[in-house]
Parts: sequence; C-alpha cells; structure tokens
Amino acid sequence: MSRVVVVGGGFGGMASAARLAKLGHEVTLLERADALGGALSRVQLEGFTWDAGPAMTLLPAVIRDLFRKSGRPLERELDLEPLEVIREHRFADGSSVALPGGSRAAQVAAFDALAPGLGDSWAAHVASYGDAWELLRRDYLERPWDPAVSGKDLTALLESRETLRKRLRHDFRDERLRLVAAHPFVVDGHDPRNVPAWAGVTAYLEQRFGAWTVPGGLARLGDAMADRLRTRGVTVLTGAEALDIVVRDGRAVAVRTLSGDLDADVVVCAVDPRRLPALAPYVARTMPAIPPVVCHVGLEGEVPDLPRELVLHGDPMLVVRTGGQAPAGGAAWTVLARGRIAEDLLRALARLRIDVRQQVVCRVDRSPRDLVQEWGGSPLGVLWEGRGTVRKRLGPRTPVAGVFAAGAHATPGSGLPFVGLSAALVAQAVGPA
Repeated sequence: MSRVVVVGGGFGGMASAARLAKLGHEVTLLERADALGGALSRVQLEGFTWDAGPAMTLLPAVIRDLFRKSGRPLERELDLEPLEVIREHRFADGSSVALPGGSRAAQVAAFDALAPGLGDSWAAHVASYGDAWELLRRDYLERPWDPAVSGKDLTALLESRETLRKRLRHDFRDERLRLVAAHPFVVDGHDPRNVPAWAGVTAYLEQRFGAWTVPGGLARLGDAMADRLRTRGVTVLTGAEALDIVVRDGRAVAVRTLSGDLDADVVVCAVDPRRLPALAPYVARTMPAIPPVVCHVGLEGEVPDLPRELVLHGDPMLVVRTGGQAPAGGAAWTVLARGRIAEDLLRALARLRIDVRQQVVCRVDRSPRDLVQEWGGSPLGVLWEGRGTVRKRLGPRTPVAGVFAAGAHATPGSGLPFVGLSAALVAQAVGPA
C-alpha cells in the first residue's frame, strides 16, 4: 500500500484523494483552511447563503464518474439538475439573448430572435469544435498526455497559432456573438487574444451537454465530497499548510508542514504549484488567472425578476447570479465585475437600471486579493498567455518523480469538469496500490 499525501482540499484535491483511496492507497489530505471545499464552498451571513465560487457546471458525466469510481453513485447523494437557460446576455445597445443549454435548435432560435440569420452563424461556429472536442477528450482529457509521444493531430491542434479572438472575428460579423462566445474566458480574466482557438470548445460543451446545478447551491457538492472522503477512510488534516515537498535523490519522500514531515510515496499537488518551492521553478513562466471583484448581497422585498445568471456587457462587465438562498421574502444575489471598476458594484448595477440599493439587508465584498488569500491561490488556474501555456503548466505528471498535479492549475481551463478530469488523470497515472 502506497502512502499518498494530497496537498489541497478544494474539488481537485478531494476528487484525487477519493479516487486514490478507492484504488487502495493510504491517503492523507492536507488543507490550510479550517474546512474543505476551497472555492466549492459557501458564504453565509444573517440567514443568507451564497455559493462562494461556481454556481453551475458543465459535463455532469465527470461528476457522476467520480462518485461511481469512488463509491456510491451520485444520485444516491444529491441531485444534479439541468438549467434550461445557461445565462442571459444583455448588450450595450439594449438587445439581449438568453442562451439555452443542451439544444442546438433552442440556441438557433434564441440567436435568430436576436437577428435573423444569427442562429445559423452561431450553430456553424459551435459545430466547428466537434472534431476538436473528440480529439481533446480522447487523447488529452481522458488519458495522461505526454508531449514526447503525442499524436500528430493532437500536437497540431495544441500548437495551432490561431487565437480565440481571431476565430471569433472570422466566424462572426456581429460583435454580440463574439461577446457571448468569449464570455467564459473573459469572466475568468483571460484576454481572447491570448487564448488558443481550440479552447473555445466550451461553446460546444454548453450546447451539447448543457449546464447543471445542485438544488440548494453547488457547495452541497463539496459537502458530499467531504463525506465521501470519510467513507473512503482518507485522513483529512485541516488547518495544516504544506510548506514544501521533501525531495531526496530526485524523488519525493515527504511533505513538510509546521508540525513535521509526512512521509509519502506519492504526492499530489492540488494547489497552485508556486506555493511549493520544489515545484515553483517549473511553473515560473506562468501566471495565475486572477478572480473578479465579488459582492454577495442579501436583499429584502420585491426585487427585479432576473434569470439565474445575467451578463451585462460593457466596461466594467457585470455578472449577476441570483441563485443564492434567502429567508422568506428575500433574495440572495452575487455580483461579479471585470474591467474598469471605478465605483461601487451596486451603483454600477443601478446605472444599468437594476437598482436594489435600498433593499440591501447585508453584503459581503471580496476583492481579488481577498479571494486569493482566503483560498490560498486562484481557483481559476493558469492565465492563458498564448499557445505555449499548455506546455508550461504541470499535470498530471511533474518533473519530480512521485509528484503529480491536479486541480485548476493542472488543466486547460477552470471549472469543475476540467478539475474533475485532472483528478481522474492523476488516478490513472498513479495506478492501483
């Protein structure tokens, strides 16, 4: 039985620990905070509850596979529900489009309602990612990637010089469609000029598989994962920060903490590798994607009837998520902002004719610095800085023998699907005990 130490108690660390424990390893998980979850947790104040991080997920099969491969099926733990509308986009000219998920026909109808002919344009753009998705899924996301022996088709895709911005300018004359397609990257802090075009496969995933959430908040998934670790006999140490990986003769032999060294045959880094000096030199040429400004607000009385997620395009770009939990007669919203933020977020929202300032019962403001400090790093992973970024990040293997990488910093994108897949890759690379 191998001794495995997983560093990081976010979704990537918990998923890695659960899978490896099911494979027969003796697993210890270290989390610097006092509770597990990372960004997959909740914020609570005066009876209001908000998801601290993501409020929806793509590719529900990734989560179902995780639960099935680590114990009881997901359906015996909690419900995943599809969202009819992923998000609504409102543009500076006053027009808007509600983007459905899981249906090509529904998306075509939605964009045709924006302007005749836009539906076919959008459908053609999404369809162009079909082959790329199958290639990425088969040879990059579902089995450990080795650049030295990568197939020529995958290598050509990953080495392509085409950027997302160039692809969108080629595919769309209407700027609004470009804004919709680029949104998942812009909201995560990326510049489409630096994102490889193939990463735009997100639009294909949204159309084909839809977006999903958990009733009561996606943080419940974090709770279910914590329960799964207990079921699998994982030793969880909270309030225990990993200071470094102890390496002897080129191989990891322990993880250093303030309480001493934990011996390990295998180490899984599920945090930003910059936090561990043994790995930091290998990612020195990458940067983290910085979280947005966040404002959680508890409201009372009648509030505007908004969709679950509303994107207000402009500078700054505002995103309103309305799915929080509130006492009777109230509402719990989360407002995110990207761009030039020169005023209070609720005042900026009021300028766009969504004024709830007089209905605020409580609010919790978080700057990007606050979030990074609270979570010990950015949950959005590595900033796209061109096609070379895919080779500069670590995972699932690393240059240090016995060390593997999972989580947002080991994937080509943020979000639960990619993070969950990274944990599956680590389990494949480590293998059974």
